[in-house]
Amino acid sequence: MSADRLPVHVSVLPAETLALLDPRPGETWVDCTTGGAGHTRLIAERVGPAGRVLALDQDPTMLALARPLVAGLPVELVHANFDQLAEVLAARGIAAVDGVLADLGFSSDQLAERARGLSFRDDGPLDMRLDPTSGSTAADMINSLSEGALADVFWEYGEERHSRRVAKKIVARRSERPFATTADLASVVRSCVPRSGSIDPATRVFQALRIAVNDELGSLDRLLAVLPTVVKSGGRVGIISFHSLEDRRVKHVLRTEGVWRPLTKKPVEARDEEVAQNPRARSAKLRAATRIG
Repeated sequence: MSADRLPVHVSVLPAETLALLDPRPGETWVDCTTGGAGHTRLIAERVGPAGRVLALDQDPTMLALARPLVAGLPVELVHANFDQLAEVLAARGIAAVDGVLADLGFSSDQLAERARGLSFRDDGPLDMRLDPTSGSTAADMINSLSEGALADVFWEYGEERHSRRVAKKIVARRSERPFATTADLASVVRSCVPRSGSIDPATRVFQALRIAVNDELGSLDRLLAVLPTVVKSGGRVGIISFHSLEDRRVKHVLRTEGVWRPLTKKPVEARDEEVAQNPRARSAKLRAATRIG
C-alpha cells in the first residue's frame, strides 16, 4: 500500500460519536485506532489548538496514510496498540485524559491490501497481522496448531458451529502441503461448511483467525481494564464494535456501577442513509459512558 495517497476508509457514526462524546476546546483526547484519521480529525477540530489528541495505531502504514490528513492539527501519531495506552500516556507525562475513542473495526485500506490476507475475496498470503512488523501469521497458526486447538479457535472466536469438522479437514490437507494463501484456506473451509444464505461459509473461520492472530479480544480486555485509571472524572469514553464478542465485553464493562455512567442505554447504530453510502457501517455499534467517582 502506497503511503502517498489518501485513505479510502470512511469512519462510521461520525455525527453520533461527536454528539455523545462532546470533545471540548482545550481537552486532551486519545483516538486508540486512528486508521484513516476520520474520527481523529473531528476530535482535533473540536479540541482546537489549545487541545491535544494522541492518535494510536498498531499499523505503521495507516499512520503514514493519516499523517497528511492531520497536518496543522494538534495531533500526535503514535505507533502502538491500544492496550499500551497507559504506557503511552506515562511516557508523555499525562496522568489522565478527558476522553478516549476506540473504533474496533478494520480500515477499508487494510482489507483492500491483498498482502495482508485479511479478506478471502481476493487471494493473498495467509498473514492477517495488523502490525506486519511483529507476531506470527495466520499461516503459522493454521500449519502448526493441533486439530483440537484449531477447533477451539474457530468456535471461541468465530462461533463456527462446524469448527471440529473444519479443523479435521485442515489438518488432513496440510499433511499433503502447508497452507500459504487465503484462497487455498477459503476453498477448504467451503468444502466442509454448508452455505447459510448470502454469508460466505469461510466468513467465521477467517474472523476467528484474524482475532487470534492479533489477540484482538485480549487487547480489548486490557484496554477496558485500564480505562478507569487513565480517564478523568467526568471524562467520556466511546467504543465502536463490529461483532458480538466485542460488544458483550464493552457493554459489561461500561455498565460498572461506581465507575461508569452509561451514555447509551442501547448501542447506537448507523442510520439507513449512512449504511447506503458506507455498507461497512451496518454492523457498527457505539457504546459510550462518562467516568464517575
